[in-house]
Amino acid sequence: MLEAARATCDHYIEVAAADGVPYWDDGAPGLAARDDGRDRPADPFNDREPVDSSAAAIGAQGLLRLAHVIEGRGDAAAGDRYAQAGLRAIDTLLHPPYLSEDDTHQGLLLHSVYHWPNKWDYVPPGAKTPRGESSQWGDYHLREAALYVKRLADGAPYLAFFAPCGRQSATGRGQSSSPVRVADGG
Repeated sequence: MLEAARATCDHYIEVAAADGVPYWDDGAPGLAARDDGRDRPADPFNDREPVDSSAAAIGAQGLLRLAHVIEGRGDAAAGDRYAQAGLRAIDTLLHPPYLSEDDTHQGLLLHSVYHWPNKWDYVPPGAKTPRGESSQWGDYHLREAALYVKRLADGAPYLAFFAPCGRQSATGRGQSSSPVRVADGG
């Protein structure tokens, strides 16, 4: 499982733009026409291929969580590589033009893609690619990643979804008989 996670995160780092935001499909035909490769930040207002901020939020969270696992196994250098890639994407997403500052907009994270091949995404008048849209999954994963980064900054315990039975509970109030653990104490 760890090898698959590393391969997935390595591919994400390889295909994302310099700011950590990928385009909607790393094999999209319009990307070949770009002359800058992946050396510049993604451009959510370009007319060749849309960016996918929701993929960046999901990817950033995966990168940060993989970094935690790898660092826990003693490979600080590899863990730092994944952590820095995740933090770069989160830093990009938590600022305009990705973070909505419009009080009337119904979403948090702008420039999410829903289903571009079927043309289900909103393309503003005069544009050729979608932009400005939010999605539930993009907003959710951005919030999850931001909360995770805050926990890291605060030195709070790593939250986990599961653990073997009989481990110490997160509250320190004895053993947990449930297979669900609130926090990983290390």
